[in-house]
Amino acid sequence: MSDCCAERRVSIRNTHGENLVGILHEAASPALVIVCHGFQSSKERIPMVNIAAALQKDGISAFRFDFAGNGESEGSFQYGNYYREVEDLRAVVQHFREEKYVITAIVGHSKGGNVVLLYASKYKDIHIIVNISGRFNLARGMEGRLGKNFIERIKQDGFIAVKNKRGKIMYRVTEESLMDRLSTITHLACLLIPHDCSVLTIHGSMDETVPAEDALEFAKFTSNHELHIIEGADHEYSHHQDELSSLVLGFIKVHTDKDNDTSKQTHFGRVDKPIHSRL
Repeated sequence: MSDCCAERRVSIRNTHGENLVGILHEAASPALVIVCHGFQSSKERIPMVNIAAALQKDGISAFRFDFAGNGESEGSFQYGNYYREVEDLRAVVQHFREEKYVITAIVGHSKGGNVVLLYASKYKDIHIIVNISGRFNLARGMEGRLGKNFIERIKQDGFIAVKNKRGKIMYRVTEESLMDRLSTITHLACLLIPHDCSVLTIHGSMDETVPAEDALEFAKFTSNHELHIIEGADHEYSHHQDELSSLVLGFIKVHTDKDNDTSKQTHFGRVDKPIHSRL
């Protein structure tokens, strides 16, 4: 490891031979938290940058990176791709373990929240998970992007071109990628997360992209789960960055200490009631 409190670019090759580009916020400790961005986003979005900086300031290294086809990473953007992004995350985890870091937690915003939960359900080797504004029901939210009757249209044409407000095509949704999303069943993944894995879901009460009710669903199906609703926060936590970073950091520190305590207790079947933060 290099000097404390440095930032450096790191490139990691995934299983498809694509380079994933990220920024390592390095602290003195070997403990490392990996921070994952959301749909059509990047490591440079404010929540990812601020969370990584807050962790580093508190002495915990952090790595924020672009999934394949996003930001600076290689590959083409694909709709869906949940489990492929899980494998990108796996490549990052393995890289830093080879570099002798201890992966303390994985944190994801929006779609990244789904990815870290899916990772936990599949690999079961990281015991602190933070899901920020993930979408529980992946069948929702599609009509807004793809338009009405999107399933019939995609079967007829083979794809749907998603355009921005200026009419420029941003990406194409194929039937295969659409089915990838629809076949990713969140509640089944949550049930597979080990009981000794501590999961925090954070959601903004004013989120217009993913409704806050989705956060309540994660609580129902995840055994060792805490829920925190930030009153007044939107999907990007535009005016609640400090509160978001503080919650993430606090949860990671508390549960890292518990993991280091040989007398720690596991909470089987516990579902916390929603905690509403004060402004």
